[in-house]
Amino acid sequence: MLRAALLDMYNGETNRGIPMLRGILAQYASLMSFDHFDVRERCEIPDLSYHIYIFSGGPGDPLEEGGDWQAPFYQLMEDIWQHNKQADADKKQVLFICHSFQMACHHFRIGEVSKRFRMSFGTYPVQKTHDGKEEPLFAALPDPFYIADFRRFQVTKPDQIRIRELGAKILCLETLAPHQHHERAVMAVRFSPEIIGTQFHPEADPDGLLTYFAEEERKKSVVEEHGEARYHHMIHDLSNPKKIRLTFETIVPAFLDNAVEVLHMPDRELQS
Repeated sequence: MLRAALLDMYNGETNRGIPMLRGILAQYASLMSFDHFDVRERCEIPDLSYHIYIFSGGPGDPLEEGGDWQAPFYQLMEDIWQHNKQADADKKQVLFICHSFQMACHHFRIGEVSKRFRMSFGTYPVQKTHDGKEEPLFAALPDPFYIADFRRFQVTKPDQIRIRELGAKILCLETLAPHQHHERAVMAVRFSPEIIGTQFHPEADPDGLLTYFAEEERKKSVVEEHGEARYHHMIHDLSNPKKIRLTFETIVPAFLDNAVEVLHMPDRELQS
């Protein structure tokens, strides 16, 4: 049986990301087991014995320093990368999400991580690049497609020389309103054939989020910080089956389906 590591980057804060990811992984219980690692609060870092690694989103500055977990966390990224460079290795399959995506872009020097001009909060369309239109995990999604995006930071100024050196590909870009004259953020990267990352939350379950944001105190908080129009726009998109639901039903399941297909070798039993 395959083994997956779920790296929880929420630092003990209440969130929807981890329950959503656990729910998706539970659907693959006949094919894989998974272990949960509390990275930032308990300094729990998995070793290289897992076949699949999912790095979650989380709060705060992705470039913060001083945590005991940071050195082993970045070392795990590097160890996975070096492991996958071995021709005869069972390649580790990796998904980075939001906060972890920003940290991965920083580690691999894909682009510049900085504070966004204003917090992105809600549902938005993103546009595929040429490479994004060829990305198998995005094949079932239209262009543009809709995402759940909650972030104060961003990845911009992609280093094209470094990207070519790594063999990486930028898959989609932020869509800005016509009056916003800012550089568009990088919203997804294929780091290698085995490693992909998204700035947005592909695990965002629209039903769970509708319930979450319908709570009176949470609704009040969102409206106070982001405005009533943004709140109702988000609720409308969460209710539309062709928007967030399509993204939720496509990307993470496609990632896991591909990982199972790549890693399940019928001629020999997988070793942990």
